Amino acid sequence: MPVTHINGIDLYYELHGPARGAEERAPLVAVAGLASDSQSWATVMKPLSEHRRLVLFDNRGCGRTTPQDAPSSIDVMAGDCVALADHLGLEQFDLLGHSMGGFIALALALEHPQRIRRLVLANTAASSSARNDALFADWATTLDAGMEPALWFRNFFYWIFTPGFFAQPEVVAEALRLAIDYPYPQSPAGFRGQVAAMRGFDRRAGLADLRAPTLVLGGERDLIFPPADVLADLLALPNAEAVIQPGQAHALHVQDPAAFLAPVLRFLD
Repeated sequence: MPVTHINGIDLYYELHGPARGAEERAPLVAVAGLASDSQSWATVMKPLSEHRRLVLFDNRGCGRTTPQDAPSSIDVMAGDCVALADHLGLEQFDLLGHSMGGFIALALALEHPQRIRRLVLANTAASSSARNDALFADWATTLDAGMEPALWFRNFFYWIFTPGFFAQPEVVAEALRLAIDYPYPQSPAGFRGQVAAMRGFDRRAGLADLRAPTLVLGGERDLIFPPADVLADLLALPNAEAVIQPGQAHALHVQDPAAFLAPVLRFLD
């Protein structure tokens, strides 16, 4: 899979779906969240790429993008995304961001509105809360301290999956195995850099000027970005619509791909 040198890093990316020019739909660039890389889209990769070119990449600080300890911020990561689009010759594209990836997507769309055809903000917000800043910093501290990996990931899972997930011991065990055995793990330094990049994020000013049609997608039981806390801010986007999936949590596209794909494909197509 290809790597391109941009903004002082070697950025890993993947292209899936029809060749450029094979169909009329705009390419879709998907931006992953905290502690996630291009492979976090595996559950929805095939349907998203069936009728359009899908661009996936590893944000700085994770996966196969190196070095993982490169300086970072949300604006810098948005710049990486734009540089990748330039490298691929994508003048305009649809943009999908999940969680931290939603921060990156929103920052990019506000800075380069002419590049974005349609925007999907999934399980995210227009600003980072003080609670989340502290929570993520604590996660980084326990990772730095060498917490046993299975325990660290279980504590992470408590925040991103529904209670029903934990009623299936075999599913939990498999998720832990995949996380622990992942061949391209995020380093503590990479995780800490992403956490620092999210701290204090706030793009509420200027939302009313972003005209791109936007889907705000959330889960009713999202503990990190509860809809009741974040929806009003995001609906300041003048062409935004919201879909809140009942009973769903933060990792919507991982735990229930169908609940994620139905509104996303309808909106993009």
